[in-house]
Amino acid sequence: MDLRAALAAHRLVAIVRGDDADAALRTVLTLVEEGLELIEVSLTGKDALRVIERARAALGPGRPLGAGTVLTADDALAAHRAGADFAVTPGLGEGVTTARACGMPVLAGVMTPTDIIAARALGATALKIFPAAQAGGPAYVKALRGPFPHDPLVPVGGVDEAAARAHLAAGATAVGVGSPLIGDAADGGSLDDLRVRARTFRAAVREARP
Repeated sequence: MDLRAALAAHRLVAIVRGDDADAALRTVLTLVEEGLELIEVSLTGKDALRVIERARAALGPGRPLGAGTVLTADDALAAHRAGADFAVTPGLGEGVTTARACGMPVLAGVMTPTDIIAARALGATALKIFPAAQAGGPAYVKALRGPFPHDPLVPVGGVDEAAARAHLAAGATAVGVGSPLIGDAADGGSLDDLRVRARTFRAAVREARP
């Protein structure tokens, strides 16, 4: 898949992490029904690889589906076997290099300019600014745009609706959103409430100034 183009087009990555595998699967499918095209299932969730397998079977081969919190070579290999077609990491290491070797584009976790240069050398497709709130928020993303004007920057961590708008206005290509979007849906919470939040975030990223 062309992850770089997908990030630019959709501007939002939904991060699903739950303690109930069935609820996590329902969450993924509900997000897709609501038009959220980029979804990652964190490997720290309950039976995450099985969730990815089941989501891939339900969605078919054409829908983007990512594996998140890919730390090790084994994580990357297992995610690829389960049907993930992109990987998301919290930092740099074997998760990045092995995912790339498997042909998966990688949204690689970085925090500093040095990290960004290292991620480029490892073949990262896009750069996950993490944890974004602690790094400095939208002002930090804007500062990074100076030396890195063409790299896809995706802030993750503490991104609610207001922060999503601000990050995108500051020059982020997309944002990654976990609990402010997912809430308790992946633990068995209301899917109706999830739909409301999904529509709110979709509107926010559509309306955000490029």
